[in-house]
Order: sequence, then structure tokens, then C-alpha cells
Amino acid sequence: MNAVRPTVRLLSDLDAQQIVSEACRCLETTGVLVENALASKLLAEAGAREEGDRFKIPEKLARDSVASAPRRVAVHDRGGRLALDLGEDRVHFDPGSAAIHVLDSQTGRRRDATTRDVADLARLVDGLGNYAAQSTALSPSDVPLQIADRTRLYLALTHGRKPVVTGTFQKDGFGPMHAMLSAVRGSEAALAQRPLAIFDCCPSPPLKWSDLTCQALIDCARAGVPAELVSMPLTGATSPVTLRGAIVQHAAENLSGIVIHQLARKGAPIIYGGSPAAFDMRHGTTPMGAVETMMIDVGYAQVGKHLGLPTHAYMALSDAKCVDYQAGFETAMGAVLAVLAGVNMISGPGMLDFESTQSLEKLLLDNEVCGMALRLVRGIERREGDEAALIDELVRKGEFLSHPHTRKNWRAELGVPSPLVDRQTYGDWETSGALSADRRAADELERRLGTAACEPLPPDIQRALDEIMQAELQRVGLKSLPG
Repeated sequence: MNAVRPTVRLLSDLDAQQIVSEACRCLETTGVLVENALASKLLAEAGAREEGDRFKIPEKLARDSVASAPRRVAVHDRGGRLALDLGEDRVHFDPGSAAIHVLDSQTGRRRDATTRDVADLARLVDGLGNYAAQSTALSPSDVPLQIADRTRLYLALTHGRKPVVTGTFQKDGFGPMHAMLSAVRGSEAALAQRPLAIFDCCPSPPLKWSDLTCQALIDCARAGVPAELVSMPLTGATSPVTLRGAIVQHAAENLSGIVIHQLARKGAPIIYGGSPAAFDMRHGTTPMGAVETMMIDVGYAQVGKHLGLPTHAYMALSDAKCVDYQAGFETAMGAVLAVLAGVNMISGPGMLDFESTQSLEKLLLDNEVCGMALRLVRGIERREGDEAALIDELVRKGEFLSHPHTRKNWRAELGVPSPLVDRQTYGDWETSGALSADRRAADELERRLGTAACEPLPPDIQRALDEIMQAELQRVGLKSLPG
């Protein structure tokens, strides 16, 4: 018998409906600033009214655009197998993107990320079962910014089998990145049929689309590659200070992105996502681990579901600067709320310090957090027709551990964490070294990176990827990637 799916809701159905109506009114009255010439042309031809530097978008155009977007987005791994089935309440985790620092295992301090770190992260994630996708989670500092976006994707495709959540840093980035994905899949048509990547596209709050992000939306739509909207209102700084006000602005920004995207190609796959924050007035920071941030996420996910769209959120991450108690409770609380809200794509594991730092040790520990959250959302299932009769038999026989019912069901019912989670007796813990969780993770990281390697790409595909990357390196005067 199917279990009742545990859920959390912070808005009524009526409130979600009203938020969409208010967001549409924002688009009609305030409008959006659009810096991209092609997007401006698409909007003008579709009936949006240009006033000064802003486009006023009619409510009908916004609602028609939502109606044409798919209700399900499917993304496949390197071998063509379905890995992400985004829609309804199906939940998936991937590492948060795109940090510029990595927490150094030796010093315990952050440092600039390198191409070696990007490759190590891809190799690590490939072997962690609770991440359905990898991501270009680090931005390498040892290559020019002009080619950093395509370098990240090249390394992810070379060192991992899972689909990739990525994005462009430059307007010309999509071309070579699309070529890499097409080379792995076999052709552009095969890639559109079985997408291998999701591209993040971020509006700038309040209500602005830059030249770069508009181009990314249009490029994704025309290529049939899923786009993921990442609206980022900051309460009291770049959006209303109230949580509901931030959700309304978030909806308006995402709706405007859906309009541009669907005008570029009707029916192209798009995901309703974001990375808002409850702005900290004392420090001028953007706390992703604040409960108010998580409440905005849960609220806008309900709005996305009301619209019938696949959803995304930056949750299961922390603002702590090291892998400590704060990192644990903020990450776990976010992961649990995200799965209870039915967020389809949950980005964040591994992240620290306001999304600026990735920790490979935390990524290992967060895999355990994600496993617990995924178990929670499965709920309590009924496996026997009459539990009372079963208990009577077990009590009369005095047989629990060895009973066939126990042997048959225990693995399905009771999660077995990795040795990173300590469930030993105190004496056994002392005997095994009395290690803290972060120390166990550091040791496990060293072991995994010393042995982990996914199966290589076929030589002809690897050669095609190498040629694309080599052309990009030559364009900026480099002969090879660092390291």
C-alpha cells in the first residue's frame, strides 16, 4: 500500500493564485528592464509595450507563456539513462553552484578554486548515490574568465557520468558548451531528445534581465536544452522586506523569463527556480541558512506548482565558514523542508559561506543528509495486511531478529548510513580513533579521490571534447589546461 507523502505548505491555494495575479500586475505596470536586443525584439513583436528602458508585459502573454511550457522536464545521464524526472513532487539533489572558493582540507581555510578541484568534485559526486546530478559547482581561478564556463563543463563531462547543472559566464559560452554536450550525445537532435544538462539563467533583482542572461534563455530554448530560472530577491535590499512581497517579486521575475524563453521557442523546457535570501540588516549578508530564506523558497515552490511547472531551489546549504554544528543544522533543515515542499531540483549540498565556498568534505556529509531526507519523503508504508497478527506471532515465538519478516523488510525500512555517520557504542568509537564527523569525512575524501574514477568516454567522443576545449584554450593564448 502506498504511503502518505509527508508535505509542508506555507500558502493556501487562494494565496498562491493571488500572488500570481499580483506578479502579473507588476509586469503590466512596472515592467522589466531588458538589455538584450533580440529579447527586446521578441517582446515587442508579441505585444509587450516598451516605455523608456522597460517592457510592460500583458497578463495574457505571461499566462499563455506559462501554458506552453512543459509540465515535466526529463534529463538523462552520459549514457542516455533517465536521471532527473522533474515534475509533480519528485525530488532530486545536486551540489550547489557556482562557488569561487573551496575549503582546503589541510588548512581549514578557503582558497581560490582550481581546475583540479573542479575535476575532483566531479569524480567525487559521481560515486555518491544521493546526488541525482552533478553541477559545475566550482569556478576555476586558474583559467581566464572568458573560458571558465566551458572549462567547468568539459571537466564535468570528462570526469562524471551524471547530468550537469551548469550555466554561461559569457554570451559566447553557450556555443562551445552546446557543442560539447552534442558531442557526448551524438548530435544536436539527440541532445534535444535526451538533454544532458540544465542551464541556470538568473534575472537581476529587481525586475531586470541582463544581456547575458537573456541570451542564455534564448539559446537554451532554441536548442531544446532545459533552462532553470534563478530569481534572487533580497528582502529589504532588492525586494520588499516582507516574505510574501519577495515571493511576488520572485514570481514576476520568473514569469518575465518564461515569456522571453517561450517566445524564443514555444514548448521549450524550463524550470521555475531561485536563490532568494532574507537579507541580514546587521552585516549586509545574504544568509541562505536563515529560516526566513527557506520559507521564501517553500512559498515560491508552491507558486511554481500552482502554475504546473517543475521547481528548483537553493536549499540544503549553510552560511557557516567550516564544517561545524551550524553547517549541519542549516543544511539538514533546508534539505528536509525542500523534500517536504516537493522541490524537484534541490541545489546546495557542499556549500558554505553564502554560496561562495564548496567543501568536498561537506559534500560527503551532505550526501548522508540527502539520504535521510529522501527516506523521510517516502513516508510510512504498510507492508503487511494485519500488523496485529504479525506482532502476535513474533511475541509468541520470541523471534524478532531472525524472523523471515525481519530479513525480508529491514533493508527497505531502515536506512543504513555510511561509516561517516557514527552509530557505534562509545567504546567502539574510542577504539576506532574517536574521530569527529568532519575528520571522518576528510579521511574518506582522501580515500575516494585516491581510487574513484568513472569509466572513460569512448575515445572518439573524448577526442571531440578535447578538440572543442583546445580551440577555446588557443583563443585565449593557452596550450593546455593547468595541471
